[in-house]
Amino acid sequence: MAYWLLKTEPSVYSFDDLLRDRRTCWDGINNPAALKHMRSATVGDRALVYHTGDEKSAIGVAEIVRAAYPDPQLDDPRRLVVDLTARERLPTPVTLATLKADPAFAGSPLVREGRLSFVPLTDPQWHRIEALSKAPPKAK
Repeated sequence: MAYWLLKTEPSVYSFDDLLRDRRTCWDGINNPAALKHMRSATVGDRALVYHTGDEKSAIGVAEIVRAAYPDPQLDDPRRLVVDLTARERLPTPVTLATLKADPAFAGSPLVREGRLSFVPLTDPQWHRIEALSKAPPKAK
């Protein structure tokens, strides 16, 4: 099993939308590097849904239930989609600032290539995000 982080603008499609719909076709990716990552995703892989915009946080967990296939809405075989199902919301969102400050993500495309919307995560990075989401909030 591999791990991924999928970025979305919550005003376009949020994790709450995925929870409501239970399953969706994850589309809208056109960056060649992100599409390359998407082609590597397989059924059973886990994905973190990450809200961009003002939130900039990992919000919830999803599962890839259909590997990459051509986007049925487009006439371009290079543009791909995957199908996802919702798993669960993270106990606490994990912010981009938290991830950037954590040494586990120093070499990650998540912080090095901010424009990628389909990002691979290593096993240790995935487990670190899980741990961070369960940590009590820091006092201000």
